[in-house]
Amino acid sequence: MRPTTLATSAAVAATALVGSAGTDVTSPWYRRLDKPRWQPPGAVFGGVWTALYVLLAVAGSRAVPRGGRGYVRAYAANLALNAGWTWAFFRAHRPSLATVEAAALAVSTTDLARRTARLDPVAGRLLLPYAGWTAFAVALSAEITRRNAR
Repeated sequence: MRPTTLATSAAVAATALVGSAGTDVTSPWYRRLDKPRWQPPGAVFGGVWTALYVLLAVAGSRAVPRGGRGYVRAYAANLALNAGWTWAFFRAHRPSLATVEAAALAVSTTDLARRTARLDPVAGRLLLPYAGWTAFAVALSAEITRRNAR
């Protein structure tokens, strides 16, 4: 395995672990939330995120060697935003903060996909599902915030 592939895979795996550690779908707080009917079943999230993380690691492994420090900073910022959402939502119990976090992540992901596509068009296309999912996360977070405003 190439060193870049190892590095991006490790960074994405760490992001997934930090995010998972912040997630608690069994908490009484989460179970009491009014969630929209169009929220996917819980089991869908794990499978979707696993696939997105694989695509993110592969895209990064292709683009990082060509992107320089600016690209690496954008990639790292995206991973930090990614991991932060679960902590804002599940641990801080702040859906409105999580919505802002999700919006920042969606903007970051769109920017990352654009940067990546300039460096490697195939890698840029690999990030399109991630960009779509993060946009969906904004809508879902905002709707949960709206339904549970006090």
